Amino acid sequence: MQQSLRKQFNENFTEAKYLAYLQTIEKLHPGSLEFRVAETPLFIPKEFTQKMLAACEDIIDVIVQPNFKALTDRAIPDSLHIPNETNHTDFIAFDFGICENEKGELEPQLIEMQGFPTLFVFQAFHTKITREYANVPPTHDAYLNGYDEASYLQMLKDIIVGDTNPEQVILLEIFPEKQKTRIDFYCTEEVLGISTVCVTKLIGEGNKLYYEKNGKKIEIKKIYNRLIFDDLDKQDNLGDIIDFSHKWEVEWVSHTNWFYRISKYTLPLINNRFVPPTYFLNELKTTPVDLENYVLKPLFSFAGMGVVIDVTSKHINEIKDPENWILQRKVKYADIIQTPDGTAKAEIRLFYFWKKGWLRPVGAHNLSRLSKGKMIGTRYNKDKTWVGGTVSFFEL
Repeated sequence: MQQSLRKQFNENFTEAKYLAYLQTIEKLHPGSLEFRVAETPLFIPKEFTQKMLAACEDIIDVIVQPNFKALTDRAIPDSLHIPNETNHTDFIAFDFGICENEKGELEPQLIEMQGFPTLFVFQAFHTKITREYANVPPTHDAYLNGYDEASYLQMLKDIIVGDTNPEQVILLEIFPEKQKTRIDFYCTEEVLGISTVCVTKLIGEGNKLYYEKNGKKIEIKKIYNRLIFDDLDKQDNLGDIIDFSHKWEVEWVSHTNWFYRISKYTLPLINNRFVPPTYFLNELKTTPVDLENYVLKPLFSFAGMGVVIDVTSKHINEIKDPENWILQRKVKYADIIQTPDGTAKAEIRLFYFWKKGWLRPVGAHNLSRLSKGKMIGTRYNKDKTWVGGTVSFFEL
């Protein structure tokens, strides 16, 4: 987006440098990098960053309302309403597309948000490697609000581990060794000193949870949750797993209910020019005549699954559970990132953290993605180059 830095990067790019860059990332935890890393970072001008941050503050104003839980209770499926919910989430990720408005101007548009963690620790390593690879000038930084790598990782330790024995804190996933994001699990173990545990390995006794490590049974005090409960329903041959509706004596970071509260379900509650108008399908009094300008999204899905891009009245009429769908005004991603084989679209995910005692969450870092497909995501970018995961560097 900052053309001078883009031009400089592209002119200095070579495949040999890129391969060396990938090898450096791969060496973090050999054999665990299973998603595509893009050839380039993003260079974001100050004005654009400020627009994203201002939009986030407006959204946070909604989330910190005293009645927010009441407004979002229906977001949590009855079967997945887990006890011991915390007063607020620990993490929020805001996904902004770099879009083009009616005047042809670039502006951020919120695509989704989630009260759920993402590749937090890996991204600290990734940023350091990318800064060196891309020769990013000191006028730009990937961190926000004065954070740097050390203070960012310390904040993660404070939130996830705190004063708990790290041995009694686990990262929870389903078959973590098979997850495409597992490099982040290993980076998290390295930095925080915690263990990654598969949901099938949890042991419940009375009101306490345990896991086994080196033949020793260890009580779990905190769960750093990376498990998407929707994903459990799609798994075969899980065997007997613990009953999550039981009131276990553990602290969730973040609590699973916030995955649903801060999600697509929250979008219709927000009024901001950088948040596309969004409606609960069951609350629509009349169907828009220009459906081609909308996208239809299921409330309870992830990674773009089930999204209808080219909406027709037939799609609307065939939905049997409209209370579980939203209709969102389409945005126009800008073909803005110049690459050797055409332009790419981009999306920026801002990381917000909410420590105990804070009145509001604070932005600290980012993850960004490049796409040349209809949507952002691996399945839409197969066999393409200059696409995949990266990091944005914001003008200071």
